[in-house]
Amino acid sequence: MESIQKKIGIIGGGQLGQMMILEAKKMGFYITILDPTLHCPAHTLVDEHIVADFEDAAAIRLLAQKSDVVTYEFEHINAQVLEELEAEGHVVYPTAHSLAIIQNKLSQKSLLAKHGLAVPEFCPISNEKEMEEAGLSFSYPYMLKSCTGGYDGKGNFLVHSPEEIAEGFAALGGGSLPLMAEKFFPFVMEISVLACRSANGDIAVYPVAQNHHIDSILDETRVPADIRPETTQAAMDLARRVMEVFAGVGMFCVEMFVGPEGEVAVNEVAPRPHNSGHYTIEACVTSQFEQHIRAVSALPLGDPSLLRPAVMRNILGEEGFHGPAQVIGAEKALAIPGVTLHIYGKTDSKPKRKMGHLTATAPTLAEAIERASVAHAAIRIQGTLPLHP
Repeated sequence: MESIQKKIGIIGGGQLGQMMILEAKKMGFYITILDPTLHCPAHTLVDEHIVADFEDAAAIRLLAQKSDVVTYEFEHINAQVLEELEAEGHVVYPTAHSLAIIQNKLSQKSLLAKHGLAVPEFCPISNEKEMEEAGLSFSYPYMLKSCTGGYDGKGNFLVHSPEEIAEGFAALGGGSLPLMAEKFFPFVMEISVLACRSANGDIAVYPVAQNHHIDSILDETRVPADIRPETTQAAMDLARRVMEVFAGVGMFCVEMFVGPEGEVAVNEVAPRPHNSGHYTIEACVTSQFEQHIRAVSALPLGDPSLLRPAVMRNILGEEGFHGPAQVIGAEKALAIPGVTLHIYGKTDSKPKRKMGHLTATAPTLAEAIERASVAHAAIRIQGTLPLHP
């Protein structure tokens, strides 16, 4: 172990950090996290917990001092201080430069387009007049996006007609935030490809996952995706090219659209393990979380091969309730063969909050879909207090 980093600092102690740490602990790493919530999902697993805001430069510096390498579980953090730390000789993976580009959807798409990667047409927006011009250029509907800060559909507005321009502009800050317009891609499917790059440039690419969203929140991931072999190859090749463009170290997720003719285009890139990659824990030789720890700690990458078909279903906080979380139906869900349950340990449940997930594996994808469906119907997580209208 002398040649690898022994101490890992993680910005964020949510479920992604929790699952990273479970893998890191198998390999004997000392883990420090920075998270503002004392009883966050990762809290009970770590050696040290710095309770501080994600933008707190002094706290991030303290984390770096305690760590041989710093990584992160989500991208809405202080990239500037990470760039300063890199300049001072600290190791940050994925690199702060990659993070700074990806944090802004306009700079992210601009870099991908510059390198000739397939992305929907886009343009910057600063006022309603430019939105009108985007409508003329892209036709309707088109997507208006906040360049920074959006996740799970937040920060997006689908503009159906000129009459919705004022509403969309106001909904996304009325000019207080940088915006961009994106031509609507006529997709028949949303997919994602996980890829990991080591410090020496090796790249491991995972199978193509087929994703289904409800209200812009991931509901289900099926692997392998129901697409033609040539589309599968095109998507995996595109993910590999994205990794080369960013020269990132660690796990990246490339979300893509599949068009009517099987063409693929990049939707967004996330420089971290991803919700759509949770299936890898049970279904791949090396999970995305182990792979990320391997990459950031200068260990060889593992085998990303799929062992058997899998379906992942998110478990969200039930509508109509909030407060202390209670898990109902775990016994029924776990009685189904091939089903594994992950409860994140968040103390409070809120409607549509990601509280856990389940994965079903089976000899065939059809069997995995059925197992996941039955298990998902059996379990729920809800607060103990009713939400008053």
